Parts: sequence; structure tokens; C-alpha cells
Amino acid sequence: MVQDELSLKEKVALITGGGSGIGSGITQGLAEAGAAIACVYSRHAPTEMQRYVESLGGSFLPIQADVSQMEQLPQVMEQVLDRFGRLDILVNNAGICPRAPALEYTEAMWDQIIQLNEKAVFFLSQLAAKQFLKQGGGGRIINLASMMSYLGGFNTTAYTASKHAVMGLTRVLASEWGGYGITVNALAPGWIKTNLSAALVADPDRYNSVKARIPQGDWGTPDVFKGVAVLLASEAGRYINGATIPVDGGYLTK
Repeated sequence: MVQDELSLKEKVALITGGGSGIGSGITQGLAEAGAAIACVYSRHAPTEMQRYVESLGGSFLPIQADVSQMEQLPQVMEQVLDRFGRLDILVNNAGICPRAPALEYTEAMWDQIIQLNEKAVFFLSQLAAKQFLKQGGGGRIINLASMMSYLGGFNTTAYTASKHAVMGLTRVLASEWGGYGITVNALAPGWIKTNLSAALVADPDRYNSVKARIPQGDWGTPDVFKGVAVLLASEAGRYINGATIPVDGGYLTK
């Protein structure tokens, strides 16, 4: 039955930045489907998310780490395995998008964005894949791409470059690891109301110009990621591999 294939009971999910923004919607969806949650945060403890997951009867492990620091990635994995003994799902959600005109971009800005949005995504995925192989039975990796995986954007040079890279990484890892039962897919969010987009949402002209281009009539909210995340993480999505799925209310159609 498809309901059974969508269940994530007895699965363990590691989500970077899973306590807020788009990550919060993904975390809620996976937890509601039955997964135990390991949530990486950098500054603000995901207290409300932990409370929510535990209210469902689920397990929740908060992990404070900066996943842009390569030496911390094995430590994150170690904490997951110490608590749960296994890993089944990785969601590479953490990312940043400082804005500046291309003529004013500094090397420091470029390096910071590429480090977190691209390099960390690959090396945490590599760690997860090695654990999947050690366990046997495959696994699921979900990356966060963007509309800027398809478009150029404006004042987002390094971010756009990093999100094009995420789509490429998703494809090559799906190609290499599919034979091991590991699927690698990406979600490409459109215009979503989060802290990251708060300044744009607060600008009536910008907000309404974007809204006018969205066929479904408004910006999205983090909860729209629940269902598609569960699909990609579950047995129901086992034959989806290497895809980047827009979650944009139809924005790309225009």
C-alpha cells in the first residue's frame, strides 16, 4: 500500500538547518512520517522544533555545528551514530545568500558562500554515502537547490554559481551511487516566506512584482515542502533519482 511506502518509521534523518525556514517544513514532514530527527544548527537551538517532534512521539537530536567547517562534518556524523546507530536520510538544507553587485563581490564573500552551499554539501553527502554502504540497504540524499539553479538572478553571483553546482552534484552523485540503492535528488524552492527573504517580503513593490509572476497567486511557506520531502525520502520515491524538483508555485513557467 502506498501509505506504507510513504512511512519513515524506524528511519533516521539528518537535516542541516532543519530548525527554521524551509528546513523547518522539511523536518516537520519527515517527523510526521515517523523519522527520528538529527537537526544541525549553528546559533539558535531548535527548541520549538524539538518540542514539536517530541510531541509526535518522535526522537530529536539537536547538534550544534558549523557545517562549513570540514573538520566538524565527521563529528556531526559521529553524534548521529552515537545516538541512533544508523543514518537513512540526509538533507543538505543549510545555505546562505549574501547579496552584492558582481562588480563589488569580494573574495571573502565568494569563498564563504561556496564553502557552505557547495563544498559542504558534497563532503557531507560523501560521509552519508559511506555510512549507507556500511549499513547496506541504500539511503536517501536530498539537496536544496534554488530557482537560481535555472536562472541568473541579480546581486547573487556566488549563490547562483553554488546552486547551479548543487544541481550538477545531484546529477553526478545520482549517477555514481544509484547502483548502490542510494538516491540523490534536489528541491528547488521558489519564493518562500522565511527569515532569509524577510527584507524582500517587507518591500511591497518587490513582494507584489514576484507575486504577480506566481501562477498559484502568492509566495510559498515552509510547510509546502513536507510532502515532496517525504516522497523523496521514502520507499515511494525509490525510482526518482538525479531530479531537481521546483517547488515554486509555477514561477518557472513564466
